Amino acid sequence: MSLLKKLQTIPTLSKFLINRYAPYRGAGIAVEKMDLANYHIRVKMPLTRKNQNIVGVHFGGSLYAMVDPFYMLLLMHHLGSKYIVWDKAATIRFLAPGRSMVYADIRLNAMEVDTIRELAQNYAPVYRNYHLNIFDEAGVRIAEVEKTVYIRRKKPHAAG
Repeated sequence: MSLLKKLQTIPTLSKFLINRYAPYRGAGIAVEKMDLANYHIRVKMPLTRKNQNIVGVHFGGSLYAMVDPFYMLLLMHHLGSKYIVWDKAATIRFLAPGRSMVYADIRLNAMEVDTIRELAQNYAPVYRNYHLNIFDEAGVRIAEVEKTVYIRRKKPHAAG
């Protein structure tokens, strides 16, 4: 495993790197909490002139971006390098305008990871759907997101 990959398994460093990712910095998106051991990531985004749309509320693309990679990252962390993990599809449904700081909690659990390992034993593709909500600081649900993630156990290389 490369040094960079090893460093990326350290939650504090992963959080630091994600928070410095240019598209996230530009939109004001920040990882507030990264607790990989407990399968939990919390992200937040304030409303700023850089991430508001023409009517002055959160731009939908920024709302989606704030939750985009995190199921994939959690699964990659817990499944390890013997699995391929890709985001396959996503939908976002806007429920109310976001006019303040917004938050999202991305959560998995050990049982889900064990289920994926079991389903992927034969190297067949596994598709999992995950749902999450984005809330404003008053607790109003402003968007719901559904993500479809593709997972497959890597096939062993044939000895040459």
